[in-house]
Parts: sequence; C-alpha cells; structure tokens
Amino acid sequence: MLRFIIQFLVTALALWLSAKVVPGVSFTDNGSLWLAAILLGVVNAIVRPILTILTFPLTIITFGLFLLVVNAAMIGLVSVMLGGFTVNGFWAGIGAAIVTGIVSWIAGWFIGPEPQRRVE
Repeated sequence: MLRFIIQFLVTALALWLSAKVVPGVSFTDNGSLWLAAILLGVVNAIVRPILTILTFPLTIITFGLFLLVVNAAMIGLVSVMLGGFTVNGFWAGIGAAIVTGIVSWIAGWFIGPEPQRRVE
C-alpha cells in the first residue's frame, strides 16, 4: 500500500513538472492533477502492457525509442479522458513522457527496488 501511495505521488509530481516545463501541457486545477495521476496509473497498468506487446517489433527496430511514443500515447489518452488535463499535440505528449520518465527514474533510484516476498 505504501509503495502504491509513493508511486501515485511521484506520478503527480512528474505530471506537475511536465505542466511547468513542457509547452502544451496544463491542468485547470489541483483536483485535475490528482485525478490525472490516478488515471495514468490505471492506464499504465491496463492499456500500456497491451500496447507494448502489440508494438514490440517497432520497439526492437527503434532500439526501444518507440516506448517513448507509447508513453506519450498513455499521457494523451489520460488527457482525452480527463477534461481538466490538456496535452496539445504529439510533441507536448513526447515532452511530458520524457519528463515523467526522468522523474520516475530518479524516484526509483532513491526508493530502490521492490522487496521480494519469501515463499515458504
């Protein structure tokens, strides 16, 4: 549960930072930011794995760079689903994907790997 809360907060921070530094990404209010973080977590858990499998050949050909497009698509999908969160265009989505990826990577570095459960 604690890991879920931390991931939610990291996602919210990443989206907030994206809105500050990427032109074309914005929120109408804090409630939209929180809801976007929740929706992005749900979309990343359900839709992203399917899209990643379907686009695996493109990911291989582009040496993994196509995953940036997949991440941008997930952020764009959240933008379509949520009226208070706006991503204007492909490049704004790519910028937001880069920012959220960097923030998640840095947070993961500080948080560390998930502890493994012992099976007895």
